[in-house]
This record gives sequence, C-alpha cells and structure tokens, in this order.
Amino acid sequence: MPHYIALIHKEPDSSYGVSFPDVPGVVTAGDTLDEAMRNAAAVLAFAAEDWSDLEGAAFPSPRTIDELRREPEFQEDSADAIVAAVPFRVAAAAE
Repeated sequence: MPHYIALIHKEPDSSYGVSFPDVPGVVTAGDTLDEAMRNAAAVLAFAAEDWSDLEGAAFPSPRTIDELRREPEFQEDSADAIVAAVPFRVAAAAE
C-alpha cells in the first residue's frame, strides 16, 4: 500500500493542521493528533476521486522521505512539523 508523507503543524490554541508535499492544496485538520491522522487518510482518498477531472492530470505519485528531504522547501516546511506517513488506500479512492 502506498503512503504519502504528511506534515502536521500545531500552533498553540489551534487544531493539528495536515498538508501533503506531494499533493498541493490538499489539507485537513483535527482537534487531536489521532483525529488529524484519520482525516488525513480520508482527505487523500477524497481528493483522488475527482483529481484528474479537476486538475487535468493523474493523481500525484508519492515520493519517499529521502526524495523529499533533498528539497530545500521540504526541509524548511518540515523543520517544525511532525512528519508522518499516511496510508493511501487506492480501493477507497475508487469507490
């Protein structure tokens, strides 16, 4: 099963915000870290459903953490983030 790298940020008095370096514009949040992780998996599947219709391209492939770490933008964005691997269930995205 493929995994997408997620960046989870938490500011005082806010929810946990989740973004995906490989899937620009797809974000979610949760009041707890567990909720944020559940929402992250769900939002990936939801985004994949209509991605090609809306973006005119295939859903982006996930890169490895090693590939991402070579990018200065990822290094900056992940400096104060929790870095997590979120499973992407292809079957769930197709339903």
